[in-house]
Amino acid sequence: MEPSKIVARYRNGRTVKGTTQNFFPNKPVFHVKRLGGTGPGDVVEVNVEDLKAVFFVRDFTGNPRHIERKKLSPGERAQGRLMEVTCKDNEVFVGTTTGYDPKRPGFFLFPIDPSANNARVFILSSSVRAARFL
Repeated sequence: MEPSKIVARYRNGRTVKGTTQNFFPNKPVFHVKRLGGTGPGDVVEVNVEDLKAVFFVRDFTGNPRHIERKKLSPGERAQGRLMEVTCKDNEVFVGTTTGYDPKRPGFFLFPIDPSANNARVFILSSSVRAARFL
């Protein structure tokens, strides 16, 4: 399995950047090899319940000037159900999902902007203030 580039964002704002090969939505922990790490001490265990979200990124730098598109282009069709998610820290995500259930620990959201740095985001249900289908 190819390692996934991720940014794990904790509810307290702290982040861990690196790669993982053992993130599963139904598992309570996973491991991250920190970005730039070369030794065994650079692998950290992450408790999912402490997180806001796990961002599966295309690269670690991104483009800070990029403004992510939050609406479908005319004629564009969504794969899955289009939804808007507002987190408790007021960050808003717009994307598609096929598995939203607020009773589950979390769900994947796929940004509608193909040029976004996030390929997908696993959002913890405990971090959601409001979610609505569009």
